[in-house]
Amino acid sequence: MAETSKLTLRVWRGDPSGGKLVDYQVPREPGMVVLDALHYIQANAAPDLAVRWNCKAAKCGSCSAEVNGRPRLTCKTRLNEFEGQDSITVQPMKAFPIIKDLVTNVSWNYEVAKKIPPLQTAETGSEPWIMHQVDIERVQEFRKCIECFLCQDVCHVLREHHKKNEFAGPRFMVKIASLEMHPKDTGDRLKFIKEEAGIGYCNITKCCTEVCPEDIKITDNSIIPLKERIADRYYDPARWLFRKITGK
Repeated sequence: MAETSKLTLRVWRGDPSGGKLVDYQVPREPGMVVLDALHYIQANAAPDLAVRWNCKAAKCGSCSAEVNGRPRLTCKTRLNEFEGQDSITVQPMKAFPIIKDLVTNVSWNYEVAKKIPPLQTAETGSEPWIMHQVDIERVQEFRKCIECFLCQDVCHVLREHHKKNEFAGPRFMVKIASLEMHPKDTGDRLKFIKEEAGIGYCNITKCCTEVCPEDIKITDNSIIPLKERIADRYYDPARWLFRKITGK
């Protein structure tokens, strides 16, 4: 029987005070994902390795990390994607504070979620309200989000420029779009989108779309349409003149 090949997993170990990459030898078995390799390390070499995970089915969004510098779900990243490489580097998400090892504090995201004005609907009377298929299709894509926050991690506004007080990030542009485009919604969030969510910071590089494990077209289907609404409201010359004349 052929001997199982080995792979070096370079895992970041540390806490808020600092840390370093530590090398571990793991078997390269058929079908293994990075999370399997991390569990192997926990079972055989480092039982104190901190790793956040839950479903192992790419639906809970818990096991987000950076594999060879790219934000990914470790349960969805197969080792055979790195054929020909002797080592793989696994690090915590860079955009969020370290708790320990690969576990980061993502609680800021939940604070942002609380600030988003919820769905608002008007009374429709006694007649049944009919939602058409085209209305469903428009917002269904956004509901696939598993809140892994990989899009937040890769966004340079949050990752490199640390604008958490000024920019909500791509995940919450998806959330806002799901409300704004809901056929029953009557709310007006444009001022919030412009001033508090800071949509102007996004320069539509589409890096968030590239890392989304649910293949949500974050840039094309949520951010750009929201930018268009902001442009219509605040930067259209005719509307500017109307506001100037009427003071509204």
